[in-house]
Amino acid sequence: MAKRAAPHRGIDIHYGDFGDEDDASERPSKTQLKQKSHELQTLGEQVAALSDARLARLDMPEALRDAIVELRKTRSHEGKRRQLQYVGKLMRSADEDVLREAVAEAALGSAKETLRLHETERWRDALVADDEALTQWLQQHPDTDTQQLRSLVRAARRDAGLPPEKRQTRNYRELFQFIKPFIVV
Repeated sequence: MAKRAAPHRGIDIHYGDFGDEDDASERPSKTQLKQKSHELQTLGEQVAALSDARLARLDMPEALRDAIVELRKTRSHEGKRRQLQYVGKLMRSADEDVLREAVAEAALGSAKETLRLHETERWRDALVADDEALTQWLQQHPDTDTQQLRSLVRAARRDAGLPPEKRQTRNYRELFQFIKPFIVV
């Protein structure tokens, strides 16, 4: 009996309709495909780190949402790694731009809130330290209840003059909470 050639030998294998050599050079290399895959996995990890409320608002395929929920539940290192690869694979079919915007918005939101808190602390410290700051505050925020602000500043200054072990931080916190709504970043 004569030997036959294996069915795959001698057959030209074409990966899609790429045409001539110039088109083949435009195809992404294996390295580029791996980089893209790693980027999608990283994005998937960032999406999984979003809060439940933000994740619920995102427009994504249901299979991807389920995979992200499963990733959050997974505890073992190897299991997380495999699940993350699966999330990266599913992300190929999702709208990448929407997911990137959601991650950026979450990061920017927390940065804005931090900046707002720092600005509030700066104003509180300035109000306690100097009467000039109180004048500036009233010029910038004319709708402030002046009497209540002055009362809170006086109480915080009185506490600041006491020895550290006798201070009551309640007045300091109340002043902070009073000026916090006025700060917009």
